[in-house]
Amino acid sequence: MNHAQMMDRIYRYQRYTYNATRRFLLFGRDRLIKKMDVCDEDRVLEIGSGTARNLIMLARLHPNAYFYGIDASSEMLKTARTNIRKANLTDRIILKQGLAEELDHASTFGIQEQFDIIFFSYSLSMMSDAIRAFDIALRNLKAGKTVYLVDFWDQHDFPSLLRKAFQIWLRIFHVEQKPELLYHLQNISSNHLGKLSFESMCRGYSFLATFQKR
Repeated sequence: MNHAQMMDRIYRYQRYTYNATRRFLLFGRDRLIKKMDVCDEDRVLEIGSGTARNLIMLARLHPNAYFYGIDASSEMLKTARTNIRKANLTDRIILKQGLAEELDHASTFGIQEQFDIIFFSYSLSMMSDAIRAFDIALRNLKAGKTVYLVDFWDQHDFPSLLRKAFQIWLRIFHVEQKPELLYHLQNISSNHLGKLSFESMCRGYSFLATFQKR
């Protein structure tokens, strides 16, 4: 079973309750949205766009920008397209099915310029190769522009038993913290390929990071 098929199996039914249930788990999404410096005419891409909840919020906040989403799950995209139609935003949000590791702005979306903003919201922790997904995102980003990330972290300030139980529960849903990703971001930042900002939130429950490409 490939990654796209696994995502379809996970979200075939979860997509109907995803927004209602994840609001209690995915802390920091709205903070990330408020942090984004979106300008008029910008092209903004979410990798792992899910139900399009974040894209719809951004499109309403920034009526003169353009929004794109890519998701591995064709099942989740069914819900996302329904939500976008209900929000009357089909002319400003474009969705495609595909893997983060295979993203290319020209072949995936038919646009010649790279993106002005790319963001991941609780999606890298579900990807088998988070480092490659991030590097591909960086290739599709204009110089001087920013990748934004929010995701689960290591729960370092949780009681030991609670931390272990929570991480086991996450793995049931194929979600796993990616410590190697932070090391990679620190490494490419130290090599002057970009500027990293990292913040742990909620006692290590999650993190919020930005990486500005040089």
